[in-house]
Amino acid sequence: MAKPARPFKPVIATANDLASGAVLFRTAGGAWARAPREAEVAENDQEAAALLAAGERDVAGNKVVDLALIPVEREDGGWRPAELRERIRAAGPTIDLPGQA
Repeated sequence: MAKPARPFKPVIATANDLASGAVLFRTAGGAWARAPREAEVAENDQEAAALLAAGERDVAGNKVVDLALIPVEREDGGWRPAELRERIRAAGPTIDLPGQA
């Protein structure tokens, strides 16, 4: 017997800025922002497919690299990455990098 399909979890598009490597999130207006709270949220499969296609056009246009859709969850009236790895990635390094003290 096949397992039941998992319910869809809302997602946002994330990528890295081609020039600086900064972590970015795609907004509803088609821009890329540094804050996940500014990201466009896809709440079903069709919206996720459209968001991915839009992000892939930005990759092809050399605006961003390493495009991915990541799950998000509601928090304080907004959205945040659901996975710890993505929350850390969005917040930046957990230690000072060389030259940052």
